Amino acid sequence: MQYPKRIQLANLPTPITKLERFPMPGSETQIWVKRDELTGTEVSGNKIRKLEFSLAEALEQGCDTVITCGGLQSNHCRCTAIVCSRLGLKVHLILRGDKPEQPGGNLLLDYLAGAQITYVHPKDWDGHEDLARELQEDYATRGSKAFFIPIGASDEVGLWGYIAASEEMKKDFERLGMTPDYIVTATGSGGTQGGLLVGSELFGLPGKVLAFNVCDDGAYFDKKIHKDVALWKQRYNTDLDLQKIEVNTIEGYMGEGYGIASKSVFGTIVELARTEGLFLDPVYTGKAFHGMVKEIQKGKSGCMPDADNVVFVHTGGLFGVFPQQDNFSFE
Repeated sequence: MQYPKRIQLANLPTPITKLERFPMPGSETQIWVKRDELTGTEVSGNKIRKLEFSLAEALEQGCDTVITCGGLQSNHCRCTAIVCSRLGLKVHLILRGDKPEQPGGNLLLDYLAGAQITYVHPKDWDGHEDLARELQEDYATRGSKAFFIPIGASDEVGLWGYIAASEEMKKDFERLGMTPDYIVTATGSGGTQGGLLVGSELFGLPGKVLAFNVCDDGAYFDKKIHKDVALWKQRYNTDLDLQKIEVNTIEGYMGEGYGIASKSVFGTIVELARTEGLFLDPVYTGKAFHGMVKEIQKGKSGCMPDADNVVFVHTGGLFGVFPQQDNFSFE
């Protein structure tokens, strides 16, 4: 595979861990975890894999500023702010929500990394990309060149992050002598899901890629991912058969909305931490892991019937736990 320009930012390869003690009553399925929460400390999680390619593109274009966007507790924005600080780039974040009285979690790290932040009320969020273009023009008048990265770095450039991760996982599976029946991830902006789908096709990964949505619905992700993959194919002149990209998004575990988790999800987060020392977050990985467990326990009536081995891609998000600490119960 001929990759485009890339900056080595993440600690790779990440390990795969077999769960030994997490309780799975009524199921003999073995769960494995691809530990992408270990890609770094401050820059932990899946976003750094995408940024290796997105920021390489920014530097290639001679940019000195990066503009990106997301929620108040965006893992992607936190990661971008920190990495840009390390690379000597200015960063401007557009965050969905009102400025809190006291920043915590990812938002606190954004400020510590020196990010400039513009807050946008949720009712005005549809115009955030227009705002990004206005900021680019404003920076240009001041002699700076700003590069825009969309939410989650989920575009045709960011897809390379989990295309490369797929090649890494193929080596993992060969080393472990393990053949997964399913590869599972959370999906919020579609980049990780899309990259895994393309990478699985390119590298012949065993296992069906399933994603649990934490926002939007299955139809949205089907449209978004096919669009990104089509742009990727066109931009990088590849011969991938787009008809082979089958987007499988499992609905029903999003809860009331993005960033709002049910009591049962918080319970699953606690259970995994107590039994395996693995930490999930209530925005992404907690919902997806909880949904995966419930579907496995359904057996033949679930979306993963007859699964012997399932690989869960842990996409990070630890810092998102702290702003929601009041939702945990430790009785």
